[in-house]
Amino acid sequence: MIKNLKKLLDNYYELKNNPLQITQSNPDPLLVVRDYRNHEFFEEIALICALLSYGNAKQILSTLQKLDFSLLNTSVACIQKASFPFYRFQTSADIKNLFIAIYQTIHTSKLKNLIIEGYHKHQNVIDGIHCGIYHLSEILEKSNYKTKGIDFLLGKIQPNPKGSSPLKRWNMFLRWMVRKDNLDFGVWQEIHKAKLVLPLDTHTFRICTQLDLLQRKTYDLYAALLATQSLRRLDPLDPVKYDFALYRMGQEKTKIQN
Repeated sequence: MIKNLKKLLDNYYELKNNPLQITQSNPDPLLVVRDYRNHEFFEEIALICALLSYGNAKQILSTLQKLDFSLLNTSVACIQKASFPFYRFQTSADIKNLFIAIYQTIHTSKLKNLIIEGYHKHQNVIDGIHCGIYHLSEILEKSNYKTKGIDFLLGKIQPNPKGSSPLKRWNMFLRWMVRKDNLDFGVWQEIHKAKLVLPLDTHTFRICTQLDLLQRKTYDLYAALLATQSLRRLDPLDPVKYDFALYRMGQEKTKIQN
């Protein structure tokens, strides 16, 4: 059973591990992220893209392509004067203040350092994510900016994985930064890819259930951890390599024969 499942997912991984699988008509936020691969603030741009990556893929891409990331090279005053789109639960002011918080992080603590410091305490990427959430939330609270839209965008720190958010967008961001293949960038060597957590969304949750990678019926962080544990049986050193393939299988409603 495991051998057959591994063969199925390895084949689908090889099929989908191709930049040509991501296009304007077959979108993914990576289509925008990879355009900034050589930008000095690549990691921060990637995080903004990841945090806004929820909902319809074409709408996500449309929103990301409207953002002026060159503002991160300017000043808070310039960002304040700029226009921003709104997106679903986020007003234009929410997205503007996210840019300001990211800008301030660039010029103080550096996002990478914060996340890696949190990770190294227990070799746990969720701890690293919590450090990132805490830092950005603190910046916004100091500027007296707090809305439901920005809270949703950043995510919440919840010590119990049962019933808490899967942190899909943050885990996807770490996948981009840590793994290296034809889609992911692998620019952070300080975190081992074996420690990553599956960026569980509704598509991957459904397909993981169909493949018997997951028996939990609740869509939460605990489910993401359980699914990752199952994937480690297939590839202990790189379990999250299957994420994009699983996502596409779910999105395309692939018929499973295993």
